[in-house]
Amino acid sequence: HATTEAEECTRALQHLERTIESEGPATIAAIILESVPGTAGIMVPPAGYLAGVRALCDKYGILYIADEVMAGFGRTGAWFAFQHFGITPDLVTFAKGVNSGYVPLGGVIINEAVSATFGDRVYPGGLTYSGHPLACAAAVGSMTFMTEAHVIEHAKALGDDIIRPELLAMQERHPSVGEIRGLGVMFAIELVRDRATKEPLAPYGAASPAMNEVIAACRAEKLLIFANFNRLHVVPPCTISADDLRDGLARLDRALAVADRHYAGKS
Repeated sequence: HATTEAEECTRALQHLERTIESEGPATIAAIILESVPGTAGIMVPPAGYLAGVRALCDKYGILYIADEVMAGFGRTGAWFAFQHFGITPDLVTFAKGVNSGYVPLGGVIINEAVSATFGDRVYPGGLTYSGHPLACAAAVGSMTFMTEAHVIEHAKALGDDIIRPELLAMQERHPSVGEIRGLGVMFAIELVRDRATKEPLAPYGAASPAMNEVIAACRAEKLLIFANFNRLHVVPPCTISADDLRDGLARLDRALAVADRHYAGKS
């Protein structure tokens, strides 16, 4: 078992390469992954992992597709989450944040090599609402505002200056906070019964009375928070003010006292 993130990164990349070789590189069209998984847990990849995946894709002639539907357009404090890791995918899928959800819109960014293949072969795709002018106009308007209002820089500053330090302080105060992780305005809190064993406050794939109490405490604080298994997600709007953010985090801080009642390990 790995004992550090660097060891785990090496182990995971070795496992991925063995899988590629076992399946046969010629049978693999692409590797698709979220740069920072969203609903699955806001798991920021360790340093070097995405670069390692990029290198394996290059080595074996496999396309690298980055899913940025949740993390893209400012959520992590960059236009796209993959930009934090110094890599460039071959294709990037996006939606939601491109126009703030005002009109349904999704798309794919492709590199020059992929684009060049359509010079010889017409892409046989197209849907009734492809390139819908209303959705595209909303995207242009949203991106223009985000650029002029420095929304990306604002989201990064909120994460660096407020969310991360505030959550780390909560981890010091609340023994039930086992881990915090994230970037920009995209963070997760893992609630545990025991920090040493990392026993979660709710089992994977299920709820628990303890987590239900924590969620109820958040609601009593007039705080609507996304909860999944033993996790709480701190994902405010990219445009939230610093004062409103601090107010919401203070409410969360008070609600976490309920989680501490279910802590069974050593503080």
